[in-house]
Amino acid sequence: MPFTSKLDECLKLDHTYMNLSVSHLIEKALEKKEAILTNTGALAANTGKYTGRSPKDKFIVKEPEIEGTIDWGNNQPIDESVFEKLYFKVIDYLKKREERFVFRGFAGADPESRLSLQVVNEYAWHNLFAQQLFIRPTAEELKTHSAEFTIVSAPGFKADPEVDGTHSEAFIIISFKRRVVLIGGTQYAGEMKKSIFSVMNYILPNQDILSMHCSANVGEEGDVALFFGLSGTGKTTLSNDPNRKLIGDDEHGWSASGVFNIEGGCYAKTIHLSEEKEPQIWNAIRYGSVLENVVVDEQSREPDYDDNKYTENTRAAYDIHNVPNVILPSLAGHPNTIIFLTADAFGVLPPISKLTKEQAMYHFLSGYTSKLAGTERGVTSPEATFSTCFGSPFLPLEAAKYASMLGEKIDGHQVDVYLVNTGWTGGAYGEGKRINLAYTRAMVQAALHGELSNEESMLDPIFGLNIPLHCPGVPDHVLQPSKTWPSQEAYEEKARELAKKFKDNFKKFKHVSEEIKAAGPR
Repeated sequence: MPFTSKLDECLKLDHTYMNLSVSHLIEKALEKKEAILTNTGALAANTGKYTGRSPKDKFIVKEPEIEGTIDWGNNQPIDESVFEKLYFKVIDYLKKREERFVFRGFAGADPESRLSLQVVNEYAWHNLFAQQLFIRPTAEELKTHSAEFTIVSAPGFKADPEVDGTHSEAFIIISFKRRVVLIGGTQYAGEMKKSIFSVMNYILPNQDILSMHCSANVGEEGDVALFFGLSGTGKTTLSNDPNRKLIGDDEHGWSASGVFNIEGGCYAKTIHLSEEKEPQIWNAIRYGSVLENVVVDEQSREPDYDDNKYTENTRAAYDIHNVPNVILPSLAGHPNTIIFLTADAFGVLPPISKLTKEQAMYHFLSGYTSKLAGTERGVTSPEATFSTCFGSPFLPLEAAKYASMLGEKIDGHQVDVYLVNTGWTGGAYGEGKRINLAYTRAMVQAALHGELSNEESMLDPIFGLNIPLHCPGVPDHVLQPSKTWPSQEAYEEKARELAKKFKDNFKKFKHVSEEIKAAGPR
């Protein structure tokens, strides 16, 4: 049977539900015992053994049409024949399920470049997740909707590596030729979201639009800020600012017109979430939202965000409309300020430093941070890592493509760029402590308001970073990491260790200018 006909046949079966309402999907998930309802009306589900992304199980199909454009050093190939056999198996599996759930919508808030997508799910709660994270169509748009890309997700289908050519029972496979994302063996819903981001990271640059792993917001004067960083570095937390309108919390495009959100919802980490520290996220988790791996009291049905029994990577998916000060549609002008967020597990990077354009390019290509516990399968404590462009796992193209586009836009729009450390201070992980969130917020606000541009500063002797000596709302000694450590000698030893890691990592970038190479640690 032809490739597309197989899925079409499956979707014509009885008990295949198209764009069900939130209420219907919640009823279905409860009826099938996929999840439970919390006291806020949010749906809470457990994802079993896969509580984070599984990057070793993610593949791109090696197809002649796209083979020469993919960065295979950063992406795992899989043969067309292997993919197609697995695809037909998964469709046959879904045809035998009692029910199937389909969501049709979009990725990309800009009508000029949005992607029409279709999500086919085995689980009702996964389909609800898709509704929360992607952009819902209007009734009129749904009538003429034609999917350009399809996610097929069947967590109950477990691959046999010896037979199916995968690395484990789980698989996440993108076929650009067939325009399909095939997911099986894992219940972690974030795989759907990130797969479409990978797809957009291929499609948008070919339209001269920079795709970015960042959150974004806009001030009352129309000034736009971007927050780059890997999961857990604070993108969602810092972009949810009561004094600024949220554009989006994780994925954006930057076109000739400005910035737009790729998604229609937010996917926030909830470990240690509190109403006091993060009221906007706390209040956004309500009816229709989805909680992943959050411990819920059996009697009161109250979520316990401090309990990490299942994972540190507890999550909430919610509609962007749940955020009170959001800009809709999710579009704004060109950025005025860019902030690179890093959770430094070494505890030696300054809490904030202003970057030259060359330093901005160096740190964008480096993408230094720490993988936080639970974000990926097997990560149980922070690990220092370099993720090119702050999103290496989601970049199908060569990193230089994204970096050169960012450099051109920084130049073209005279953007101020800052490096902000949301990680450790006073010592490395295990000895120091996380930087006070209130201090980080104060530093970010000062950067956005231009209060640090003319502030007295010093040059860090090891990292070459320009550190402001004063910042409203932050004790002066906090701004200089060496002053927070009990031992200056221990600080310098750890700082040199990290500086060497930067140097070693940057050796892989062969075709960058000497100015950019020289912008790193000294």
